Amino acid sequence: MTTERSGLLDGAIAPAENSKLFGHAEAEAFLAQSYKSGKGHHAILIEGPEGIGKATLAFRFANHVLRHPEPTEAPESLADPDPASMTTRQLASGASHNLLHLTRPIDEKTGRARGAITVDEVRRAGKFFGQTSGTGNWRIVIVDPADDLNRNAANAILKILEEPPRRSLFLVLTHAPGKLLPTIRSRCLPLRLKPLEAEPLRQALAHLGYDLGGASGDQILAAAGGSVAEALKLINYGGLDIAAAFEEVLAGQGPAVRKQMHKLADVLSAKDSETIFDFFSSLLTVRVMQLARDAALAGDIASADRFARLSSGFAERLALSDAYNLDRKQTILSLLDDLRDAL
Repeated sequence: MTTERSGLLDGAIAPAENSKLFGHAEAEAFLAQSYKSGKGHHAILIEGPEGIGKATLAFRFANHVLRHPEPTEAPESLADPDPASMTTRQLASGASHNLLHLTRPIDEKTGRARGAITVDEVRRAGKFFGQTSGTGNWRIVIVDPADDLNRNAANAILKILEEPPRRSLFLVLTHAPGKLLPTIRSRCLPLRLKPLEAEPLRQALAHLGYDLGGASGDQILAAAGGSVAEALKLINYGGLDIAAAFEEVLAGQGPAVRKQMHKLADVLSAKDSETIFDFFSSLLTVRVMQLARDAALAGDIASADRFARLSSGFAERLALSDAYNLDRKQTILSLLDDLRDAL
């Protein structure tokens, strides 16, 4: 199950504690060389799908900068964090006075992460920069992810980005850069990470203790879309079964389909099913967008437009269901009905 207070998937390692990164050597080299030149940008927008290593890269680079505060004296490449280093230990424990990790705060009543990064969280960054560093070291803020900033928080971050303090560094993570304020994007240097290829993904999972040998391993690698997070959902949360049931519902005919739909909806709306419901929501929206792309490539513009509108409508309905705590089972059944009708 997901660790409620950390949002960490079962089987994962927290990015601040992860000693290894796979598949992003070019991005690591760029960050190291840019920093060493002394001309590195004060704000870097690390873009890419969820679960491919953006946060791990951010913490690795933060470790590099804090251990080598003078850019011209820094190594030309990022090394694995040294577990014996005080910097590494402080970052891993969240005790560093030189790094602030901005993410969705925990609701003390429910123990769950709140729906957004609020302006109060961003104000912590203002206080953080207002404090004098005892070591004269860099001050680093990791926004993880910026997609979760509400409007007020986004505007507050923008003000800091417009007038960054001396020796400050912002590492802004995003799964969907197109959804960020254009003014935030314009003040950051974009660094795009691609989904992991099969071998780096296999290595990353082996680092977590998963040996993906045989046909089932190949199936997981193919279905994960280059994301370690998606692979963990497939392995530990029944993701493969959910995906198979979804395809059966779409392909099925007759009265038996209704029974399959209810069975799937029951699983997705059960208690403590947040992770697998999010997995299904992503599966659903990706599938509809793929239908839109396929129709467009086939020259069927009317169908492409219909599926694109359906995808947008699905995202809106899922957001409303979450915001107003609507009956999740009925929402799922309604979405499946609409997709089957469209097909």
